[in-house]
Amino acid sequence: MIYLNQNHKEPLYQQLYEQLKQKIIAGEWSQGKRLPAMRVLAKELCISRNTVENAYGQLCVEGYAVSKQGCGFIVQDIQETVLDRPYKTMARIANSGRQEQQAQPDCSSKKSANYKFDFQYGNLPSESFPRQIWRRLTAEALASFESENICAYGDKQGELALRRELIDYLHDSRGIVSTPDQVVLCNGLQDALGLICTLFSDDNRILAMEDPGYDFTRIVFQNHGYDIAPIPVTASGISLDDLQHSPAKMVYITPSHQFPTGCVMPINQRMELLRWAEQVDGVILEDDYDSELRYHTRPIPALQSIDRNGRVIYLGTFSKALSPALRTSYLILPQRLLAKYQTAFARYNPSVPWLQQQVMTRFMAQGHWEKHLRKMCLQNKRKHDVLVRTIREMMGERVKIHGAGGGLHLLVEVLDQTLQEDLIQKAAALQVKVYPTRQYWLQPEKAADSLIQLGFSGLEEEEVIEGVTLLCKAWF
Repeated sequence: MIYLNQNHKEPLYQQLYEQLKQKIIAGEWSQGKRLPAMRVLAKELCISRNTVENAYGQLCVEGYAVSKQGCGFIVQDIQETVLDRPYKTMARIANSGRQEQQAQPDCSSKKSANYKFDFQYGNLPSESFPRQIWRRLTAEALASFESENICAYGDKQGELALRRELIDYLHDSRGIVSTPDQVVLCNGLQDALGLICTLFSDDNRILAMEDPGYDFTRIVFQNHGYDIAPIPVTASGISLDDLQHSPAKMVYITPSHQFPTGCVMPINQRMELLRWAEQVDGVILEDDYDSELRYHTRPIPALQSIDRNGRVIYLGTFSKALSPALRTSYLILPQRLLAKYQTAFARYNPSVPWLQQQVMTRFMAQGHWEKHLRKMCLQNKRKHDVLVRTIREMMGERVKIHGAGGGLHLLVEVLDQTLQEDLIQKAAALQVKVYPTRQYWLQPEKAADSLIQLGFSGLEEEEVIEGVTLLCKAWF
């Protein structure tokens, strides 16, 4: 039986999605079963068809169901052994109901002087940073009794109060299951990856990576003496068949929004990946770099949230939604690796400044982080939608868009097979800067010749339209 609490703060579609998902996980609805018709279920629950459609859409995004023309929505093959832990959200809704019944290559932030429009990935407009709030919280931190610690080194893992705030946020938003002692605050992704390289320096020094994948990560591991095993990316993420035939016991992945293609790893593949790690006694590095930025579906639960055997190291950052200039990221270690971490880094000091941690703690504790996140999601959704719509209207079937629906960039494939270097030059001639993708492949000769990366977070909506107009003129 499905019960929806009309008075609960969770949206109805989210309540419905959670309950449908639990039925699939529990085996009540097995592989191949057709989900109830949307119109029928909407009438039965006295809700709108759009609510049911949104819930079904989220099930499809995460791989629990698939939409088949003429057949409706069909349950996918799901093995529940890894998925027997419900989220806090579901329990909270159910309990509430019962109680009521009873009662990029160039990462510079400088704007390119020779370009009118710069489709750079990752930069945010300077006016998006909450300066006034940050200034006030900085003053609060300096005036607080904790300020006596401003001249001390502090905990190497970061301030306990901030780690607690992070755990609460990640549990609610990503399903993360962790304790503050598993969190390590880092000075950006480079620092976090360097820590991991050191932690496993005596082990199998081979890292499997998505190909294409984030070249920055590849460079960090190579600089630490690791060999890279490139694993092809399919429409549903990293190829698990190829991974199983590689010599690697460590893999770096971006399962919730693969970089740079934007594909999402479905639940059955996530479970298979966890089984691989268990079989080879391996480690999965889950980079959840822009998981908050989903524009037409809910953010997808993290892989770590279904890891029962401590195989996932979770990496996150504030760069994509707050500011890359803060250089504040974090990783969550499995319990089984904590002793190894404490031994390897016993004499280390914290890498994130005390004052910055104090301000960030207050920013989260006072609710500013979630408000800011909602604001940034809305702003970037508008830019994303304008970019997709303008490309489709102006370029039509001459291009193919990859990776729409989330994040801060799109990939545009020009179907006449013009080399990406030529496309970049043609755009530059009209003062528009666009970016190559060849560097994301370990073997550049395997890269798609005419694939261009367009970031949109640093542009205004009007600039997006004008920039795409010039690109259409330059390319066609």
